[in-house]
Order: sequence, then C-alpha cells, then structure tokens
Amino acid sequence: MGCCGCGGEEDSVRQWKPLEQRSCTDVLWLLIFVLFCIGMAIICGFAIASGAAQRLVFGYDSYGNICGHKNTKIKDVAMSGLDHTDKKYVFFFEPCNWDIVHLKILSVALCVTKCPDMDLKTLEDVRRFAKNNGSHLCLYDLDPTQYTSKNLKSCPILPVKSSKPIPFFHRCVPMDSGCKINFKALTTFVSYNSVLQRVITGVMTSKEIIVGLCLMSLVLSILLMVIIRYISKVLVWILAILTIIGSIGGTAVLWWLYADHKKSLELDPSPDDVTADNVKALLVSAIIATVITVILLLLMLIMRKRVALTIALFHVAGKVFTYIPFLIFQSLWTFLALAFFWIYWIAVLLLLATAGYPQKKDQGYVEFKVSGPLQYTWIYHLVGLIWISEFILACQQMAIAGAVVTYYFTRDKNNLPATPILASMCRLIKYHLGTVAKGSFIITLIKIPRMILVYIHSQLKGKENACAKCMLKACMCCLWCLEKCLLYLNRNAYIATAINGTSFCTSAKDAIVILVENAMRVAAINTVGDFVLFLGKLLIVLVTGFVGIILLNYQRDYTVWVLPLIIICLFAFFVSHCFLSIYEMVVDVLFLCFAIDCKHNDGSPGREYYMDKSLMEFMDESRKAMRSVTGSGAEMKSMASGSGNA
Repeated sequence: MGCCGCGGEEDSVRQWKPLEQRSCTDVLWLLIFVLFCIGMAIICGFAIASGAAQRLVFGYDSYGNICGHKNTKIKDVAMSGLDHTDKKYVFFFEPCNWDIVHLKILSVALCVTKCPDMDLKTLEDVRRFAKNNGSHLCLYDLDPTQYTSKNLKSCPILPVKSSKPIPFFHRCVPMDSGCKINFKALTTFVSYNSVLQRVITGVMTSKEIIVGLCLMSLVLSILLMVIIRYISKVLVWILAILTIIGSIGGTAVLWWLYADHKKSLELDPSPDDVTADNVKALLVSAIIATVITVILLLLMLIMRKRVALTIALFHVAGKVFTYIPFLIFQSLWTFLALAFFWIYWIAVLLLLATAGYPQKKDQGYVEFKVSGPLQYTWIYHLVGLIWISEFILACQQMAIAGAVVTYYFTRDKNNLPATPILASMCRLIKYHLGTVAKGSFIITLIKIPRMILVYIHSQLKGKENACAKCMLKACMCCLWCLEKCLLYLNRNAYIATAINGTSFCTSAKDAIVILVENAMRVAAINTVGDFVLFLGKLLIVLVTGFVGIILLNYQRDYTVWVLPLIIICLFAFFVSHCFLSIYEMVVDVLFLCFAIDCKHNDGSPGREYYMDKSLMEFMDESRKAMRSVTGSGAEMKSMASGSGNA
C-alpha cells in the first residue's frame, strides 16, 4: 500500500534497478504545488492591480493621492483626485511619529515639489521656502501667505529638519531627524558611552580587512575541496591535528591578547572606553574559545576509531568531483535561486502592506486597507516562503543525488554523460518535481507549528508561568528534533528516487529499510563523516578568524573590532558550509549506493559490484576482519568445550 497517492509501486521485495526505469512520480503533488504557486502569483497580481506598486514606489499623501501622478477622485474625500504630476516627493509633518507595531508612519503626509534642503525653524522660514522653491509644506488648501501661527496645526512640526529623498522611493527623510524611539533597551544602548557609534566605526574602518578575509575564506573552502580529492586517506588526521593546533593556538592567542590589553589598560592613567571594551570582549572570547577547545578534544578522543569507511567514502567522493566538476558550483545556483525568490517575496510583502481599497478616516484622511478574506493573504504568502524555499533546497539535493547515482552505477566512467549534473537536472524536471514538492511540504508542515510556538514564546516572555514556559520549550525542542530527522529522511528518500525512480513514500520506506539494515555504518558515517566536515568548516573559520585577530589588533587604539571579527567568522562559516554541505550530500549518496550494491551484488559473474576500487578494498578488509573474529570465536568455543570435557 502507498500513502497519500503513492500506491501501486511497492513489491514485497524491492528489486533495485538503478537508472533503468523512470516515470513521473507524485504527479498529484506537483499539481498541488503548481496551483499553490499560481495562488502566490494571484496575490502578487492583486497587490499590483490595487495600485500598491505605485503607492509603494512613488508614495502617496494622506488623501490617497499618488505623488508624481494625476489622480482620480475618491468618494467623499475633498482633497483627493489632485494633479501631482510636478509633486514627486512625500513630505511628513512628523517623520518620527511611527507605529512600531504596524510598521507605518502616523504623520500627515503631503506631496511636495522639493524636499526641504535646509533647517526651517519658523513659519516664516517655511513660507520663504515655499516662495523661493514652489514647494508648499503646509496643507494644500493654504496659500503661503496664510502660513501664520493661526494655522499652525495645518503646517509641519517645527523645526523642519533638512532632508533628502530616498532613491527610488521618493520619500523625504531628515538627514538628522533626532527621533527618539521608545525602546528602553535601545535608548540605553545608544545613549551610554556611545557604544553603537564605536561599533559602527569599527566596521567601517575595517571594511577592507572584512572584504579581504571573506574572499580568503572562499579560497580556503575551494582549496579544502581540492585537498579532500587528493589526500583523502590522511585528511581525517590532518584535519584533526590542524583543528587541535588551531583551537589550542587560537585560544592561547586570545588569552595572550587579553593579558596584553589588560596590562596596557592598567598602565594607562586615563584609559578610554575603546580599550576597556576590547579587554572585556577579549576575556569573553577567550573563555568561550577555551570551552569549545575542551569539547572538541573530548569528541575527537571518542571518535578516533570509527574512520575506515568514512575515509574510503571520502576518497570516492573526491573522484566524483573529478568526473563531475560542476557539482562545486551547485550551491551558487541554489543561492542565486533563493536570493531571487526572497527578493520577490519581500517585494510582494511590501506591496501587500500598501495594498487595499481607500477608506476615509477622521479629518478627511485616507487609509488603504484590505478587508474580508484578502486580509489573511499574508499567511498564505508566509507559507509560500517556507515551502518554495524548501523546494529549491530539495531540488539541489535531488540534482546532486541524480548526478552521483549516475556516476556510481556507470561501470565505465568514460561513458558518463558530458554533464551529469545537467542530465540529472533534466531528469528531475521531467520526472521528479512532484516528489520534491511533497518532501518539501512535509518539512513545511513541521516548520510552521515550530515558528508559531517561537512567536507565542516571544510574545509571552515574562508573562507565562514556569510550567507553561517549560512546556513551550519542550514542544519547540521536539519539533526541532523531528524536523532534523525528517530532513535526513527526505534526503535519503530523494537519493532512493534518483536511483530507482520511485515516488516519495516508496523511496522513503526503501531508504529506511536500507538505513536500518546498516544502522552501525549509518551511525559511523553520520558521526565521523559529518564531524570531519564540521572540522573542515571550523578549520576555515579558525584560520580566517586567527588572521582577522592579527590584522584587527593593529586598530586597537581607535576602533572596537569585535563586530568586524564576528562578521568575518560568520561569513567564513557560511561559505565553507555551502561548499562542504555538497560534499556531505555526495558522501550520503555514495553510502546509500554502496549499501544497495552490497545488498544485491556479491561480486560473482553477473552480479558484479558497481563500487569503486577503494570501497572494494574496504569490503575485503572488513571480510578478513570478520573472518578473523569468527575464527577466534570458534577457537575459544572449542577450547571451552575441551576444558568442559576434561
């Protein structure tokens, strides 16, 4: 029996026939996904059709008139329908009057010819500015000669700060607004010791170093991929030794810098805030680095013996990248696709924020609101963000799986397609988009409740009792664990689909069977393999961060360089993760192919192995080890039997 429309494929015993049979899988789910995407397009079309695009880009005044356009009359709104062809900028009476909850300005807005390019302290200055520039900053029904104290409420709050328009969005924004946002923590952070200014100064001063070290992390990631290809047999030990040296060395350097900075602070009769901040930051960084180093050393001590199969798979994975070099760039295409979709999603979200129909408020002002079921379109739009993002990531996994499966199950590697990754993408588009859509939807179903719980927890922070707080955290933790398990299962289901061309449910069931049968090997691969790749990522971060510490240390006198260092390390980890996650996927595909190969072939004529020579050697060594263990066991039994007879 299948599940969710997957029936009709299962046999009592799966007959794996890699790359031989192929048909469309999970067509119903592909149809559902296409309909969902059409719904996303309809939401975008609605936002544009309701005039939201023009209102977002050109801005509009408090009477519903779009700036820079000739407008149509709105019923019962006296100041609507004005010709603002020559008034292209939105000017706010109170630019600091923000509704933080609904993310909108509560101030009166007018369309003006020119933003005030100087501070206007009195109504006389406002009147003079209108006369000289033709830009009226008071309500439309007032002539500049009427800009008097009698009509003070019809004019902007004084003083009017000098402003300039935002590029592409035509809003007048004061260059020095002096806005006071009612966030106690933010106010404290900004006002005391000018910490924010020094941090921003540190980033701007170190921008060349930040860019250079980010490029360095990219080069190191590519270099590590090359190293994995040619010295995979000693890679584990090299990474382990370098990581030990890097972690211990980095920790020692941090403690040395802390002692050096502290000594300078104690000797300085009048220390400044920058030096004190650096000393505190270095102390915290050194403590964290020490804890991480101790944990790493313990983990490496535990994992040291489970490396044989991992090394063999890493060696074969290196060969895969030789035959399929375009695998390296797969993360780039995925990143570009995600970036394009996220930009589209944010643009539509902004359109939805300004979409709707005009509704008259007090004092004759207009507000655009969406009523009825359309006001919940943002929920649909949010689900689309999660589902389509997961769909794009799943397409990457399926494309990589298809290319590696083609490599593994092709006996003569010289007969591979010219571009296996492109052939895999074509196969994905032609047959398996429904499977990818279904797998990504399952992850979406888990992510949404977890996001809801996180939101509830953030809203109730400080209000819930201890029991409710514990239950919320437990639920979030369970959903997080379930999500990680499903992500791993989905990945192996995609691999099974790439091998045998079956639907998602069938592939997931077959993958579970194979993984359970090889539970010990799976544990070794997932612990040692993932840990080794994590060490690779960590090594790149350590090297980049170490160089960053040395370079940024020369700026200790005039900048706080903790934030630049954090930016550098985060970017280094992101880049290394993008590259090495592909390697991780390749190793997982090779392992599942290896397990299936071992299960259905034995090396006899007609049932020859597909596996690489290095994996063959691993199998032979494993068999010899098993035979020696079996022989020793039989010997022990015979000795025990002889002693019993005696």
